[in-house]
Amino acid sequence: MTDRERFIETLTFGNPDRIPFMPGHDAPRESTRKRWRNEGVPEDVTDFYGYAAQCIGVESPIPPHKRIDAGVDFRMIPQFEEKVLEEIPSDSQDGSPGMKIVQDWKGNICKISGAYDPRYLREPIDFVTRSWIRCPVETREDWESMKTRYVLDTPGRFPADYRERTQILKNRDYPSGLTFPGPFWQLREWLGFENLCMLFLDDPAFVKDMINFWDRFVLELMSEIFKDFVPDFITINEDMAYKEKPMIGPLMCREFLLPSWRGWAELCREAGVPVIEVDSDGYVGDLIPVWLEAGLNCNCPQEVAAGNDLPAYNRTYRNRMAFRGGVDKRKIAEGGQALRDEIDRLRPAIDAGGYIPTCDHAIPPDVSWKNLLEYSRFLAQATGWL
Repeated sequence: MTDRERFIETLTFGNPDRIPFMPGHDAPRESTRKRWRNEGVPEDVTDFYGYAAQCIGVESPIPPHKRIDAGVDFRMIPQFEEKVLEEIPSDSQDGSPGMKIVQDWKGNICKISGAYDPRYLREPIDFVTRSWIRCPVETREDWESMKTRYVLDTPGRFPADYRERTQILKNRDYPSGLTFPGPFWQLREWLGFENLCMLFLDDPAFVKDMINFWDRFVLELMSEIFKDFVPDFITINEDMAYKEKPMIGPLMCREFLLPSWRGWAELCREAGVPVIEVDSDGYVGDLIPVWLEAGLNCNCPQEVAAGNDLPAYNRTYRNRMAFRGGVDKRKIAEGGQALRDEIDRLRPAIDAGGYIPTCDHAIPPDVSWKNLLEYSRFLAQATGWL
């Protein structure tokens, strides 16, 4: 089987020859890469998981730099200027870098460590803690201005080589998809988390107006893309749960968010997209039934520290909900018997199908290269590669 066939067969409860070998849910961050290089990974290695596969004698998946996607940009155009507004020196004597007040590409004014710059808020370069000072939408006037940044046919929305990309993608042998924010995620980026949560109660009509705008924008953009390219998956980024409960409950999800999820899922099914995934950190046990109502059929990254029990979900939902993730990053860092026990814990779900085991988020820098290789070997054994 090709990587693409294996991916689809696994997540649609088919009959893959082997389960995809994916040690990391996301590419390793800067601090993790730095540690691994210090521990012996050559400087010319850019595909760390492919290199790990090579080290343990596993056929490496097609590396990221040899894959393409449609390249369509769901983000705002134009973006805000990234800039440092103020540098705050450290008042300690330990050489700490102080703080910076910055404007990021989304228009947020944030405080971050002086060790970083605004680029770190644009892409997941590393694990960066921030505090928000101001978000770009605080008034209805701000909202009217924000809407002008989401025009379907604005220059840059589709890459210059879009037609060439979609022609190449017709003959792909690796999975390729679309990833974009869901309504909760997108409104949180415009309003800020606390402001959004209060607005659900204080001005629900305003919230629904913004959701409806985002709903239509995504529907129209996907409809255009599906004329030329049918992806193997879509991933709706939501990140809407804490350690014990979701950020808004199932009843509110059904009122505000379910219509968008359902409409997008229907469009995807009509186009022939097999995997319709929602990505949310935190404990998602209360949200899975709502996602199923919406027609979504896959969830990641299944964070263990938040209380998710993937084998239990697998037993409960059978072939209605597939999963990616679920390997406790803390056990990878611990290694040894703890790591072996973690893979054994997940083995019933691996064997039952509909599950690609991988780290339950980006692999953090407390994971040594030695432990990454040990984890990769256990994973390869459990998924049929060794």
